[in-house]
Amino acid sequence: MGIPCGEAKRYTGRVQKTKRAAAGVGRGRHTLIGMSHDDAEPTVTSAGPSAVTAEEEVARICAELIRIDSSNYGDGSGPGERKAAEYVMGELAEVGLEGTLLESEPGRATVVVRLEGEDSSRPGLAVHGHLDVVPANAADWQVDPFAAEERDGCIWGRGAVDMKDMDAMILANIRHFARSGTRPARDTTFVFFADEEAGGTYGSHWLVDHQPQWFEGVTEAISEVGGYSVSVPTSQGPQRAYLLQTAEKGIAWLRLRAHGRAGHGSVPNDDNAIVRLAAAIGRIAAHEWPREYIASVRELLDTLSTMTGLSSADEDLEQLLATLGGAQGFVRGTLRDTANVTMLESGYKHNVIPQTATAAVDCRFLPGHEDALMATIRELAGEHVEVEVVHRDVAIEAPFSGDLVESMKQALLREDPEAAVLPYCLSGGTDNKALSRLGISGYGFAPLRLPADLDFAPMFHGIDERVPVDSLCFGARVLGDFLRTC
Repeated sequence: MGIPCGEAKRYTGRVQKTKRAAAGVGRGRHTLIGMSHDDAEPTVTSAGPSAVTAEEEVARICAELIRIDSSNYGDGSGPGERKAAEYVMGELAEVGLEGTLLESEPGRATVVVRLEGEDSSRPGLAVHGHLDVVPANAADWQVDPFAAEERDGCIWGRGAVDMKDMDAMILANIRHFARSGTRPARDTTFVFFADEEAGGTYGSHWLVDHQPQWFEGVTEAISEVGGYSVSVPTSQGPQRAYLLQTAEKGIAWLRLRAHGRAGHGSVPNDDNAIVRLAAAIGRIAAHEWPREYIASVRELLDTLSTMTGLSSADEDLEQLLATLGGAQGFVRGTLRDTANVTMLESGYKHNVIPQTATAAVDCRFLPGHEDALMATIRELAGEHVEVEVVHRDVAIEAPFSGDLVESMKQALLREDPEAAVLPYCLSGGTDNKALSRLGISGYGFAPLRLPADLDFAPMFHGIDERVPVDSLCFGARVLGDFLRTC
């Protein structure tokens, strides 16, 4: 890694731990030069412990997390999050904090740590990330996806965008708070979850089901996929706008199972399961889901219209969405319910007509639309195709107002005074869904000031994920400011 920020040259007393952590050795308390395992307090350089800021080490932490492969294949075959969780535990222990590592299943690890706030009489806050990442095929990438190579001012690798960048911002700020004796504004529960990329069954949902006491007193939460910037064209020139996530569509992962009559491939068959499945897929793909604008989407479009001078009417919407650059895909996905076929499976031999055929469908629904979506899918599937729910989760929506939202806005604007802050709905989902079952209102706030020419949003689950080091430093500063003032 290169020097992350301008002042980082002061901080040189770091033992390189990445390869040891990734290999699963040296677990427990990691050390700084000049610190023994028995020391009660860490010692860093002559500048003193509190001199090491979150901004100065966020890039290091991000790179070291990326180098720990925590791929989640969704079927339990991946490496799990244990090594990444142990890394987080070591970084906490190094600054005198005692985190708690929880396993829902062997290797499926979540880390929790609480910091007391300046005013414990106020409702608590949860700040959370996830340690797992989606798989990466190295042959598709320009770089090794688990090498955390620094190139063109960016850290490249799986998780650089989703979401080891935010994990690093969180962990760097926790460490700075511990070193400097700083407290967050209110009692804050920090969580590094397992299994977000497969719906949170072994992470956030498990913790809510089995150990909800960790969130006692918590009323609000922040996490990923919000707070990043886009460059919006206006009559006065490009203006930076930060997209603050206030809502998420619900999830329904479905399996379509078509039934038919097995037979020889040379004999005509009017009950072919594959044909029945294909017809169902065709009907679902051709269905025009009606548009509906929930509050966050309507406010986003209206504000963009004011900024750009473009109409937000239905017939002009494509031109307006184009002003969001790469982020337009997320927004376009929130204008209506969606259903996309993602996997097919059937048959075992060229000359055998199979009895069954299956397809996976990823459905996302707006708040209040779940029942209608399921009824529509069953009707489109037809009488010969069963619809099985493999996984479902709720749609959530929080107001773009109140003290927490104002704190997020002000933390961004103190760093970037000329910017705008806009609400938006996420077409995907986060662990905030699980916390909503405890009555916790969730927002997406992983602050990043991004170059206007970086196509950031499409890198979620994409190839060549990368995050600018300057953006990480910005995010570490803004997140720390927010935690101290929220």
